[in-house]
Amino acid sequence: MKLPTEADPVLLALGSMPLINLPDDSVDLVLCSPPYEAKRAYGELDFKLAGDDWVQWAANGFEECLRVCRGLVAWVVDGGTRRFRYSCAPELLTGELHRRGVAMRRPVYYKRHGIPGSGGPDWLANRIETVVCAGPGSRLPWSDNTACGHPPKYKPGGDPSHQSRAGRVNKPRPQRKGNAKQVRTYAPPAKANPGNVIDCGAAGGGAMGHPLAHENEAPFPLALAEFFVRSFCPPGGIVLDPFCGSGTTGHAAILHGRRAMLADARKSQIELTTRRIGDVVTTQEDVTP
Repeated sequence: MKLPTEADPVLLALGSMPLINLPDDSVDLVLCSPPYEAKRAYGELDFKLAGDDWVQWAANGFEECLRVCRGLVAWVVDGGTRRFRYSCAPELLTGELHRRGVAMRRPVYYKRHGIPGSGGPDWLANRIETVVCAGPGSRLPWSDNTACGHPPKYKPGGDPSHQSRAGRVNKPRPQRKGNAKQVRTYAPPAKANPGNVIDCGAAGGGAMGHPLAHENEAPFPLALAEFFVRSFCPPGGIVLDPFCGSGTTGHAAILHGRRAMLADARKSQIELTTRRIGDVVTTQEDVTP
């Protein structure tokens, strides 16, 4: 699969995720949502992995994504509940990757509003899904972690403090610059870091970002893809989605001037993504002055 160019910014390929033959460190961001255990029917894809079989399959695929990505790898993952037992799929995947020596980042959670009344007869409705994240083990080569931020809502309530080995300290923390130490005082930023809980609003009911999204059985919101594309893929950079489904990641890439590589094991989803990307490109052309 060749890399996308400015002239051809969105490339699609039919094939399962391990068959994507890409060089090391060739994309800037991986954002995707793999099949969730053996909990859903995925059309022509006979996917029956669950439990540790799913964890090992997912960890192998995640490591392959890390190989081809020089930046952040983010997988939207959820677990299931059956007979009053939660499968812990995101947590088990995180633990397995950690054991393998992967440089995990704190997970991101996206807030959603699902079916009213869900949660079973005795438990709470699920309002979040987990995004399992990892990087190269060093500072990300590019990020804009306030791209989706906002002006601080509250003024400082006093001198900021920090925790030291001697206890909590209220005086400014010395910062080293070269061989000298200097005291850096706190100044509120123009935009606050938005944090790792992303409110994507409603899920379903036409609120996923495009009417065609609902032809896939498990789409994630366009708002979620936009958050990661804007925050962790440089302008003109390449985002890879090896489980592209209805093409949400590609849609976000087009909106924000990035390139996208999209793949799926199902021909039906490649056709669906092609329809959506064609509609998004046409709409963008219609609104360009």
